[in-house]
Amino acid sequence: MHDIGTRKRVLALVGQGRSLNSVSKETGISRAAIRSWQTRIDPSPRMRVSPCVRCRPAPSPPEDTAAYAYLLGLYLGDGCVSAHPRSGYYLRIACADAWPGLIDACEAAVRTINPAQRAYRVQAQGYVSVVGYSHHWPCLFPQYGPGKKHERSIVLDGWQREIVDAHPWEFIRGLVHSDGCRITNWTEKVIAGERRHYEYPRYFFSNLSPDIRQLFTDTLDKVGVDWKQPNTRNISVARKASVALMDVHVGPKH
Repeated sequence: MHDIGTRKRVLALVGQGRSLNSVSKETGISRAAIRSWQTRIDPSPRMRVSPCVRCRPAPSPPEDTAAYAYLLGLYLGDGCVSAHPRSGYYLRIACADAWPGLIDACEAAVRTINPAQRAYRVQAQGYVSVVGYSHHWPCLFPQYGPGKKHERSIVLDGWQREIVDAHPWEFIRGLVHSDGCRITNWTEKVIAGERRHYEYPRYFFSNLSPDIRQLFTDTLDKVGVDWKQPNTRNISVARKASVALMDVHVGPKH
């Protein structure tokens, strides 16, 4: 056994840029022991993992609350959290291949919010899953639970509501980027005996969960966007002023 002073002196030698092999030869301490001390006493930047902000004695929101609001919208739309067979959890966000800019934005958000600061992509037919692994996704997304999201209650915790209230457009953008779209509708009218063709843009959001639709429309109300619900699963934004407002803050997928 080696006391903590000896261990830190050995780690200081490694910190000078020397190899584990040379430090081991000089000190007589095995490379396996030194490697173990690196992870348990003074992790290197590569091995260091930021603690979960929700697991601290005094829980706090994620540092980048705007990125969290956007990722929360993506998760509630096309995301899921699933348990790893051994330990930990995977967050997966499905993004269509047609929108490479959305995939980039999603990956950046996952990496920013993940305590491990990592994200990667898994290609499937027609879409990419942006994936992050962490033990703490249920802490960051307490909506995690068994079954499909539309088959269980979806309610935001108080700290999540504060983030959405502070960044409503980021939350709306995440929901639209996951389960929404901007389309161009058209219609024809007969005016003075002449048939005329009209086109106009509108936004749609579609989700089976009434709770998630309610979160979307409540947030639209807060930012002054008029909306209608033409059927049981769709929300439509078609008024010219509201579409213009959505174009400024959300815009079409890209």
